[in-house]
Amino acid sequence: MSGFDVNAARAQRLEALGREWTFELDGDSFELPTELTRTTARKLRDLDDNDVDGLLRLLLGEQQFTRFEQHDVTMQDIAAILETYGKETGLGLGED
Repeated sequence: MSGFDVNAARAQRLEALGREWTFELDGDSFELPTELTRTTARKLRDLDDNDVDGLLRLLLGEQQFTRFEQHDVTMQDIAAILETYGKETGLGLGED
C-alpha cells in the first residue's frame, strides 16, 4: 500500500495551472508563481497587512517589480489582479 505521492500531486497541479500565472498591463506582461514555497509564504506572513509594494515585490521579484512601478496603477487595479490570481491559482492572497 502506498501513501499520498506529493510529487505526483504537484506535477498534476502544475500541468493544470502551469508554473506561472500571467497578467498584462498596458501591453507589458508579468508573471506570478502558481505555487509558493514555504520560504515565500513565511516572508508574506511577515509583511504588514498594508504593505502592497512589499507583497508585489515579493511575488514579482525585483526586475518585474521595477517594470511594474513604471505603470500608473490604482489600488483597484491591484485588488483585481490579486483577486483573479487568487481565484485561478487557489492561493487566496489578500483574503481574511
